[in-house]
Amino acid sequence: MNSFLLPLQFINGILSKVTFFIAMAIVSTMVLALSASALTRYISGHGFDWFIELPPALVSWLVFPMLGPLLKTGNHIEVDFVSTVMNPRSIKFVKLFVYLISLIASFIFFKAGLDATILFYNLGQMMELEIDIPIWYMFLSFPVGFIIMGSFSLELLITTYQEIHEDGSI
Repeated sequence: MNSFLLPLQFINGILSKVTFFIAMAIVSTMVLALSASALTRYISGHGFDWFIELPPALVSWLVFPMLGPLLKTGNHIEVDFVSTVMNPRSIKFVKLFVYLISLIASFIFFKAGLDATILFYNLGQMMELEIDIPIWYMFLSFPVGFIIMGSFSLELLITTYQEIHEDGSI
């Protein structure tokens, strides 16, 4: 299983760096757009609507691709109550179950996101912004994000299974 895990860890390492870089660029763009909006309104008395409309349009590209890296680093939303009343061996089994559910869910949501992206691509609809952006660009973040999450879930599932196997629990 290590022959499969090492390339997956390498790919996920690259994906993690790329998604964190893109997330930083998106947050920077959002801040700059809102700052530019405030500055142009202050100086000229008139602003550009697309400065205000751009950040919400970028949110999906900030959120969905980050699901996998945040799952791996443990920076996602979780409930810590269960881990306080369970032993370390049981916690590993719960994590194994969570990673399995995450993997299954990522493929389901990937398919749904891909279907939505294709639908809006075929419809040719545009976002109702001051600048014309096809709406399918926003929906593309769903399949991209969930395929990344699937890759990280698979890595965590295999790693956790190996930990449990090495402990002699299975």
